[in-house]
Amino acid sequence: SNAVNLTDGLDGLAIGCVLITTLILGSVAYLAGHHEFSGYLRISYVPGAGELAVFCAALAGGSLVFLWHNAAPAEIYMGDVGALGIGGALGAVACLMHQPFLLAIVGGVFVLEGVSVILQVAYFKRTGGQRLFLMTPIHHHFQAIGWPSYKVTMRYWIFGIISALLGLTLALIG
Repeated sequence: SNAVNLTDGLDGLAIGCVLITTLILGSVAYLAGHHEFSGYLRISYVPGAGELAVFCAALAGGSLVFLWHNAAPAEIYMGDVGALGIGGALGAVACLMHQPFLLAIVGGVFVLEGVSVILQVAYFKRTGGQRLFLMTPIHHHFQAIGWPSYKVTMRYWIFGIISALLGLTLALIG
């Protein structure tokens, strides 16, 4: 939940990654909720997971609308309450589908952001004040070395799509 909050630092960054993650989780929930599909694809059948797919579709639709107004230059902001709530919703969906590790792969951007903060704090404490990155979460490091914010956002979306496809592939062949 907090990793989504950490990612929410640039216009459109967090919500774009949430949209990608939600679409994959919703697809897997749809497949896991159908006995025939789950048996054919060897995904664990979860009775009632179809409702999670509907929830994910609603979250994806809301994310699209929010992205429309949050893309650079942002007209509205998500803030802590929205980011923590959405992160919690993604975690709840993954746990209710019995696929918590899928979220760690599909939400690779969120893992990267969280790990960058953990590494920065640990390195800072270990070395007595030196920094591993110029700033954390790591998307601010890329801004500090001169990348424009739209470039950081697009590259993170690309990384998010690659993570999502990797997670979907692993879920379907696992």
